[in-house]
Amino acid sequence: QVQLIESGGGLVQAGGSLRLSCVASGRFFSTYSMGWFRQAPGKEREFVAAMSLTGGMPYYADSVKGRFTISRDNAANTVYLQMNSLNPEDTAVYYCAADRFGRLVAGMRSYDYWGQGTQVTVSS
Repeated sequence: QVQLIESGGGLVQAGGSLRLSCVASGRFFSTYSMGWFRQAPGKEREFVAAMSLTGGMPYYADSVKGRFTISRDNAANTVYLQMNSLNPEDTAVYYCAADRFGRLVAGMRSYDYWGQGTQVTVSS
Protein backbone atom coordinates (compact mmCIF):
# COMPACT_ATOMS: atom_id res chain seq x y z
CA GLN A 1 0.00 0.00 0.00
CA VAL A 2 1.27 3.44 -0.93
CA GLN A 3 0.72 6.39 1.35
CA LEU A 4 0.70 9.90 -0.03
CA ILE A 5 1.04 12.89 2.27
CA GLU A 6 0.46 16.41 0.99
CA SER A 7 1.74 19.60 2.57
CA GLY A 8 2.24 23.25 1.73
CA GLY A 9 -1.32 24.48 1.65
CA GLY A 10 -2.43 27.63 3.39
CA LEU A 11 -3.96 31.06 3.06
CA VAL A 12 -2.60 33.41 0.40
CA GLN A 13 -3.75 36.64 -1.18
CA ALA A 14 -4.80 36.81 -4.80
CA GLY A 15 -1.75 37.05 -7.04
CA GLY A 16 0.39 35.12 -4.60
CA SER A 17 2.11 31.77 -4.83
CA LEU A 18 2.21 28.48 -2.98
CA ARG A 19 4.18 25.30 -3.46
CA LEU A 20 2.52 22.03 -2.60
CA SER A 21 4.49 18.86 -1.88
CA CYS A 22 3.40 15.25 -1.84
CA VAL A 23 5.65 12.59 -0.36
CA ALA A 24 5.01 8.93 -1.19
CA SER A 25 5.94 5.89 0.84
CA GLY A 26 7.34 2.74 -0.70
CA ARG A 27 9.94 1.71 -3.24
CA PHE A 28 8.02 2.11 -6.47
CA PHE A 29 7.44 5.85 -6.72
CA SER A 30 9.54 6.13 -9.87
CA THR A 31 7.20 3.70 -11.65
CA TYR A 32 4.06 5.73 -10.94
CA SER A 33 2.71 8.63 -12.86
CA MET A 34 1.53 11.32 -10.48
CA GLY A 35 -1.36 13.74 -10.58
CA TRP A 36 -2.81 16.67 -8.68
CA PHE A 37 -6.54 17.19 -8.30
CA ARG A 38 -8.63 19.70 -6.39
CA GLN A 39 -12.09 19.95 -4.93
CA ALA A 40 -13.76 23.24 -4.17
CA PRO A 41 -16.71 23.47 -1.77
CA GLY A 42 -19.87 22.19 -3.39
CA LYS A 43 -18.06 21.07 -6.52
CA GLU A 44 -16.77 17.80 -7.88
CA ARG A 45 -13.11 16.91 -7.69
CA GLU A 46 -11.30 18.03 -10.82
CA PHE A 47 -8.02 17.34 -12.54
CA VAL A 48 -5.25 19.92 -12.20
CA ALA A 49 -2.00 18.45 -13.49
CA ALA A 50 -0.18 15.19 -14.13
CA MET A 51 3.36 14.06 -14.81
CA SER A 52 4.84 10.90 -16.29
CA LEU A 53 7.30 8.52 -14.66
CA THR A 54 10.46 10.32 -15.63
CA GLY A 55 9.26 13.86 -15.10
CA GLY A 56 8.65 14.71 -18.70
CA MET A 57 5.39 15.35 -20.51
CA PRO A 58 3.51 17.47 -17.94
CA TYR A 59 -0.20 17.74 -18.59
CA TYR A 60 -2.37 20.55 -17.26
CA ALA A 61 -5.98 21.54 -17.02
CA ASP A 62 -6.71 24.60 -19.13
CA SER A 63 -7.68 26.55 -16.02
CA VAL A 64 -4.15 26.36 -14.57
CA LYS A 65 -2.00 26.23 -17.69
CA GLY A 66 0.71 28.87 -17.58
CA ARG A 67 0.25 29.44 -13.82
CA PHE A 68 0.90 26.04 -12.23
CA THR A 69 3.92 23.78 -12.69
CA ILE A 70 4.11 20.13 -11.70
CA SER A 71 7.48 18.54 -11.04
CA ARG A 72 8.86 15.48 -9.32
CA ASP A 73 11.98 14.27 -7.56
CA ASN A 74 12.11 10.50 -7.79
CA ALA A 75 15.08 10.31 -5.44
CA ALA A 76 12.96 11.98 -2.77
CA ASN A 77 9.69 10.21 -3.62
CA THR A 78 8.10 13.63 -3.96
CA VAL A 79 5.90 15.44 -6.44
CA TYR A 80 5.41 19.19 -6.32
CA LEU A 81 2.86 21.68 -7.55
CA GLN A 82 4.12 25.25 -7.88
CA MET A 83 1.12 27.56 -8.04
CA ASN A 84 1.59 31.16 -9.16
CA SER A 85 -0.82 34.00 -9.86
CA LEU A 86 -3.39 32.44 -7.60
CA ASN A 87 -6.95 33.70 -7.67
CA PRO A 88 -9.96 33.00 -5.42
CA GLU A 89 -11.25 30.42 -7.92
CA ASP A 90 -8.22 28.28 -7.03
CA THR A 91 -9.51 27.85 -3.48
CA ALA A 92 -9.94 24.13 -2.88
CA VAL A 93 -8.58 21.07 -1.15
CA TYR A 94 -5.72 19.81 -3.28
CA TYR A 95 -5.01 16.10 -3.54
CA CYS A 96 -2.11 14.21 -5.02
CA ALA A 97 -2.67 10.82 -6.59
CA ALA A 98 -0.58 7.99 -8.02
CA ASP A 99 -1.26 5.76 -11.01
CA ARG A 100 0.66 2.51 -10.59
CA PHE A 101 0.40 1.79 -14.31
CA GLY A 102 2.30 4.92 -15.23
CA ARG A 103 -0.33 6.41 -17.51
CA LEU A 104 -0.64 10.14 -18.14
CA VAL A 105 -4.34 10.67 -17.64
CA ALA A 106 -6.81 13.13 -16.18
CA GLY A 107 -9.51 10.71 -15.08
CA MET A 108 -9.76 10.17 -11.37
CA ARG A 109 -10.65 6.50 -11.73
CA SER A 110 -7.26 5.83 -13.29
CA TYR A 111 -5.47 6.69 -10.07
CA ASP A 112 -4.93 4.01 -7.48
CA TYR A 113 -3.65 5.91 -4.46
CA TRP A 114 -4.74 9.22 -2.97
CA GLY A 115 -3.54 11.54 -0.27
CA GLN A 116 -5.73 13.16 2.35
CA GLY A 117 -5.51 16.60 0.80
CA THR A 118 -4.22 20.02 1.77
CA GLN A 119 -6.35 23.15 1.93
CA VAL A 120 -5.51 26.11 -0.28
CA THR A 121 -7.43 29.32 0.34
CA VAL A 122 -6.95 32.39 -1.84
CA SER A 123 -8.37 35.64 -0.54
CA SER A 124 -9.39 38.50 -2.80
